[in-house]
Amino acid sequence: MKKIMRNVVGAVGIDLRLLGMIGALVLLWIVFDLSTGGRFMTPRNLFNLSVQTASVAVMSTGMVFVIVTRHIDLSVGALLGFIGMVMGTLQLNILPEYLGFGHWSIWMITAVAGLLLGTIIGAFQGWIIGYLTVPAFIVTLGGLLVWRGAAWWVTQGQTVAPLDSTFRMLGGGVEGTLGAQLSWLVGMVATIAAVVTMVLARRRKSSHGFKVKPLWAEYAQGGIVTLFILGYVVIMNAYPLPKGAAKRYAEAEGIEYPADGLFISHGIAIPVIILLVVAIVMTVVAQKTRFGRYVFATGGNPDAAELSGINTRMLTVKVFALMGALTAIAAVIASARLGAVGNDLGVLDELRVIAAAVIGGTALSGGIGTIYGAIIGAVIMQSLQSGMAMVGVDAPLQSIVVGVVLVLAVFIDIVYRRRAGV
Repeated sequence: MKKIMRNVVGAVGIDLRLLGMIGALVLLWIVFDLSTGGRFMTPRNLFNLSVQTASVAVMSTGMVFVIVTRHIDLSVGALLGFIGMVMGTLQLNILPEYLGFGHWSIWMITAVAGLLLGTIIGAFQGWIIGYLTVPAFIVTLGGLLVWRGAAWWVTQGQTVAPLDSTFRMLGGGVEGTLGAQLSWLVGMVATIAAVVTMVLARRRKSSHGFKVKPLWAEYAQGGIVTLFILGYVVIMNAYPLPKGAAKRYAEAEGIEYPADGLFISHGIAIPVIILLVVAIVMTVVAQKTRFGRYVFATGGNPDAAELSGINTRMLTVKVFALMGALTAIAAVIASARLGAVGNDLGVLDELRVIAAAVIGGTALSGGIGTIYGAIIGAVIMQSLQSGMAMVGVDAPLQSIVVGVVLVLAVFIDIVYRRRAGV
């Protein structure tokens, strides 16, 4: 029986590790839903869960590249806080003096400035690691202390608030969503794109003589992907705006507001769209570009990669510059979601990001990792924290559980790779 199952799995091409992560996530959701009397798997909580996951998930995609190249970055949480503080100060105290409060370009200038700052800092840390050969652990540990202190120095410890109203939309608040119709459009486009990608991949494999999955397996995979995307849209559209926000929307659009209220859907949050774009771009970079191939080749065997002509030092600079840019994007999401920037922004995010990448299957020994795995790992981490908070678990015990889960995930990954011969 076991041999038959193994043959079926081989023929269908199922990623057992991915299947295991999804199974663990579903089990986690069911347990928390039962423990909270059905409050966990509600549209409202799943909407909040997706928004809360976005910033960590964005950084975890970059951490995959860092760990794959056999490095580590302990500075991302502090860097997120520093970039957030700089962006907050820029849009609250500097730009309004020249452009005026509420100017349409403030959010854009702020986001671009944050992106440039994150990229430059990341590249600088990568240069120290790659060219001065200082270990990444030491460089980024120093960065953790430096950027956390720098964040305090920018405003002398004062919280920056309120942020620009347009900028806050990027955090997925009441106004930071797509609404029902646009969410359906995005869902349909994503579904079509996913199906077309599967068809093209099958044709490409077939044309080069590679083994392809049975048609029924392709249809089943396409059906599952379609069900997941459209199901997510349905759930997000089932979460209505609060009465006050719905009334303001109705007044702005000239819609009569009935006495018993008006159902207006939140739809998909903008941070989720940002995460989707980042995931697609990072997946393409990892699988379809020379840079991505160099990253995995260097992680698999650094000496062989250097002998084959890969400039591993410059590659390290690029990897950490990319990590810095993604940290800046996460800083935009995190600060916009809160509507303010305090000194605690990003605290312990470095541990959540590393844990998400590792739980998602990125090998600390280097050379192995996936973007989708890191994102699922981030969802698992946030689900654990949100679920335990809803159940009423104390914060110290939450940290203990997350730590145990991390160690257990790494142990399971080691056992799996030994048996799979990876």
